[in-house]
Amino acid sequence: MSTGSPAPAADVAAPGAFLHIVGARPNFVKAAPVVAALERRGAEQSVLHTGQHYDDRMSAVFFRDLGLPRPDADLGVGSGTHAEQTAALMVGLEKEFTERRPGTVVVYGDVNSTVAAALVAAKLGVPVAHVEAGLRSFDMTMPEEVNRRVTDQLSDLCFATSPEAVGHLAAEGVPVGRVHLVGNPMIDTLLANLDRFDTGALRERTGLPESYVAATLHRPANVDRPETVARLVAAVHEVADGIDVVMPVHPRGRAAFAAAGLGDHPRVHLLEPLGYIDFVALVRGGSAVVTDSGGVQEETTILGVPCLTLRPNTERPVTITHGTNRLVSEAELPELPGLVAKAAAEAPAERAVPPLWDGRAGERIASVLCGEVGDH
Repeated sequence: MSTGSPAPAADVAAPGAFLHIVGARPNFVKAAPVVAALERRGAEQSVLHTGQHYDDRMSAVFFRDLGLPRPDADLGVGSGTHAEQTAALMVGLEKEFTERRPGTVVVYGDVNSTVAAALVAAKLGVPVAHVEAGLRSFDMTMPEEVNRRVTDQLSDLCFATSPEAVGHLAAEGVPVGRVHLVGNPMIDTLLANLDRFDTGALRERTGLPESYVAATLHRPANVDRPETVARLVAAVHEVADGIDVVMPVHPRGRAAFAAAGLGDHPRVHLLEPLGYIDFVALVRGGSAVVTDSGGVQEETTILGVPCLTLRPNTERPVTITHGTNRLVSEAELPELPGLVAKAAAEAPAERAVPPLWDGRAGERIASVLCGEVGDH
C-alpha cells in the first residue's frame, strides 16, 4: 500500500513519487522516520522490500514493531554470494523501476540492496537519495565499505549523520550542494520508542538472568573462518565465567557458532533473532554489549551502555569520541573478559550527544526531499 495519495494504478507509484528501498533489518529502522515524515507531508511514496533479509524474525517483525507500511512489493531475493545476490537484486529492481517510474529512489545504509538500487537507478536516470551517506571505515575488505563508496558517488542527495561523514564526502569530490548534515534517523526511531524497551518484561518472557552482557556477532570477518570463530567462542566463554552472556544468534553465523560449541557454556544463553523492540530492550538492560554491528554502536551511545566492538575499525568514530564505544581487535581478544568486567563495573557517565542526534533527522530529510529547505 502507498502511504501518500492513491497511486493512479494498482501497485504502481505515480511518476515523481518517492520509492524507498529496504532489504535488511538496519534499513527498516532508518527508513521508518523518513517514511513517517513524508507521510505527514502528504508525499506520494511507496516501499519496496528486496527480501535480502527474508526470515520473519529478521524482516516482517520489524515492519510490525516500527509501524512501517506493508511493502508495495517484495522481490524475495534471499541469500547467496555477493555477486549472485546483487545480480538478482539489479534484475528485479530494474523491472520495478521501469514499471513504477519513481521520481526519486531513497536508499538506506550500506547493504547489497542499497548499492544495487543506486546502480540501477543511475543507469535509468532516476535520482538517488542516500540516507546515512559518508560513513567510512577505510577498510576495503568490508563489503559494506565498497557499497557505501559506490552508492555515494551515484547519489544526487547524500544525507550525512555526522560532521566527519560530510568531510569524507568532500574529500571524495562529492559536490557540496548534494550533501546535507541531517542527523541520524536510527536515533529518531530509538528515541521515539524509549518507553517500549521493557527489559523486565523481556526477562520474564525469556528467563534471562538479572545481570548479563548482551552480545551480537555476524560480520563476515568474525564468522566466516572457523579459526576466528573458535577464538571468539573461547573469549565469550571466558567472559561468561564472570557474567552471563545473552546472544541472539544471527542466521549468518548460526552454524559456525554451533560447530564451535558456543552454547556449551552454562552461562551463555542463546536466543533466536529478536525484533527491534525486544532487541533494544535486551541491549538497554545489559551491563555491557559485545558486538560487531554498526547500528548497535550508535544505539549504545544514546542508551549509555558500554559497548565493546570486535572489529579493528569503525565507520562510526563519533560513537567513540561521543559515546561508550571501544574497539577490540582480534589480537586483543584475550583481553576481552577483563575489558567487559571493567566496562560492566563502571557507572554510566553523562556524555555529549553527537550533533543533531535529537530525534528529528527524519523531518530534516523529508524537508530536503520535498524542497522545503536549502543546504544544512
